Amino acid sequence: MESIVRNDLHPAFSMRGITKMFGTVLANDSVDFEVLPGEIHALLGENGSGKSTLMNVLSGIYRPDDGQIEVYGELKEFRSPGDAIDSGIGMIHQHYKLAEAMTATENIVAGMKKPPKNSGKKDDVLRTDILRYASRSPAKTQQKIIEFSSRFGIEFDPSIPAGQLSVSQKQSVEIIKVLLRGASILILDEPTAVLTPQEAKKLFSVLRKMAAQGCAIVFISHKLNEIMALCDRVTVLRKGQSIETCTVSEIDAYDLVEKMVGRKINLSINKPDPDPERRVCLDVKGLTYSDSKSVPKLDNLSFTTYYGEILGVAGLAGGGQKELCESIAGIIRPQQGDILVDNERIAGLSPRDITQKGVAMCFIPEDRLGMGLVASMGIEENILLKEYALTKGPLIRMKDATTKAEQIINELEIKTPGLKHPVRMLSGGNIQKVILGREIHLNPKLMIAAYAVRGLDIHSSYTIYNLLNEQKQKNVSVLYIGEDLDVLIDLCDRIMVLCQGKNMGIVDASSTTKEEIGQMMSGTTLEELKRGVSYV
Repeated sequence: MESIVRNDLHPAFSMRGITKMFGTVLANDSVDFEVLPGEIHALLGENGSGKSTLMNVLSGIYRPDDGQIEVYGELKEFRSPGDAIDSGIGMIHQHYKLAEAMTATENIVAGMKKPPKNSGKKDDVLRTDILRYASRSPAKTQQKIIEFSSRFGIEFDPSIPAGQLSVSQKQSVEIIKVLLRGASILILDEPTAVLTPQEAKKLFSVLRKMAAQGCAIVFISHKLNEIMALCDRVTVLRKGQSIETCTVSEIDAYDLVEKMVGRKINLSINKPDPDPERRVCLDVKGLTYSDSKSVPKLDNLSFTTYYGEILGVAGLAGGGQKELCESIAGIIRPQQGDILVDNERIAGLSPRDITQKGVAMCFIPEDRLGMGLVASMGIEENILLKEYALTKGPLIRMKDATTKAEQIINELEIKTPGLKHPVRMLSGGNIQKVILGREIHLNPKLMIAAYAVRGLDIHSSYTIYNLLNEQKQKNVSVLYIGEDLDVLIDLCDRIMVLCQGKNMGIVDASSTTKEEIGQMMSGTTLEELKRGVSYV
């Protein structure tokens, strides 16, 4: 990307008075937002604050009901994502849009347009060469892509099918793809959500090089420490409105949270000591499972959990976390291995059989509505479904379910018009609160919490952390599968790291580091780290 020679007083883009409604819901309420060339600008807000809608407007996915957009001083009206791309705006989504069977090169070239003739721009000459060589000389095309990528410190093999690339390499392909389509304004939506700490550092280095060459970068993230370390300015949205734009060096994380939620919030997790007796609750032995396509998901996995502790599970997406949870809960049946709770074998039993044997297992699934709740039912009825499995005899006490539903709504501040309001009509965060509240009120001995705060705002997340610690103090054994390494370290007593279904080792949360966990997530075992071996 050539340095963009423009007056820094003129923004790369500016959005003025952007308003967008969906029915009666006001998603964006006269929002102002601008980013300068060479700037990394964070967009911060709780879930439902309007971030995604605003960026979908900028990238041409939505058309605003009111307001205007200028790109390098020129008024624009985007009728499609193609219009935004033609104006130099590219968006890197959380879920990458690559054809897995095609090579990285083929993915990059697909959709590229031929630049104007005789433009004289270095990058346009490069794009012309790539398109000319694409069908005649794949090797030359790949070499041109490697040369372009090296400007930003990006490394990947363009000859490899996208399906064989690592998550961070797929992200690199997406970045190069939008840059080679002429993007000088990049929007990155939660770009570190699926990266190890080491990969995140590499990404930050890439973004800084891009900014140094004139790119304007919008960085959407809920990780405040990343915003503080990477970004120049931050704009905070709250309830669809732009609250304030701040220079990052002049504020701290507590200021940002207060602006984001409208009040002060304590960002510390008070972690009680684990039960010193260390009585075993869950004992997993040699668990092995392959999916219907014979792809290994769990590989001879063994570990134990103790009463009165929280055992965290870290790993990249697809590392076996989902299959581990579903095996314990009886949703899938492992081909080998054993699962015991209180020394009683439960492997291979159905979820109902596990419940009827007196094992109150709390499972918070990744797919909230698909596996956690009946979408058409209200909170009260969804609680009744779980209660019925534990009830002896054919009769159920409706009054008890009503009382419990009201208690859950009050404790977790669930926003709903009423107990019978269909849960499918609640926001994602409120759906998650319903599931967690229902499971906690079963008074379990073992709780499996998979991504318990996914989709929740900061205030609700810390409410969940406190609830999990309350369960720990009640001597419940908690298995916590999470994505945020800072939270795993602050919340858990021990952390097990998974990589491709294997246990890379279990570390003490009080003495480990994000870097150590990141190396294990990438395939280095704890024993190898102790010997000084690293594959990262």
